[in-house]
Amino acid sequence: MISFLRGTVAHVGLSTAVIDLNGAGMSVNATPQTLSRLRTGEEGKLFTSLIVREDSLTLFGFASDDEREVFDVLLSVSGVGPRLALAVLAVHEPEAIRVAAHTGDSKTFTKVPGIGPKVAGRIVLELAGKLVPHGTQGAPLPAASSEAAWKPQVVAAMTSLGWSEKDATSSIDKALEDSPDLSGRGNVAEILRTTLRWLGQDGARAGNRVGSRG
Repeated sequence: MISFLRGTVAHVGLSTAVIDLNGAGMSVNATPQTLSRLRTGEEGKLFTSLIVREDSLTLFGFASDDEREVFDVLLSVSGVGPRLALAVLAVHEPEAIRVAAHTGDSKTFTKVPGIGPKVAGRIVLELAGKLVPHGTQGAPLPAASSEAAWKPQVVAAMTSLGWSEKDATSSIDKALEDSPDLSGRGNVAEILRTTLRWLGQDGARAGNRVGSRG
């Protein structure tokens, strides 16, 4: 595992940089923001993540260890590869990504080129609980308890996953009948997980959802 590179910056391009490590040039992919901090001929340091494929070894570089951590977690989402994960970091700061994942804000991810509503919905679903904003110290973010504040976000996340708005709204209401305290807390990610778990508890119910998506 190559955790970081420190050496003379030999070249800075549009999407890559070359770091000279005692005569060996290491090519690193990075966001425009990270690359803008490097100066040819000067010493540079990048935190790195090595992606191993059958036919290639590719290094991705980051300005901070936090960026690298968020990148690695994004890769755990099905359908998100290193290029797309890097694109997310090119658009959003790590803390903004943490907040969006923690609150179930799929719209934040649709601002990234190449990410549509379905992929964004899958990202917030699969990242729920994996990325926590640093300021919360593991506690839920303060959220408005009003249903008007959180319900549109949960419905949007479910419709991005294939449910109709009518089915999504109905499922949320029925799921919260068993967990009324969630409505008061207004935590979008938690309500989304609870609703999807409720849908999956009954095979016939899940089948109906599949039919509505067809």
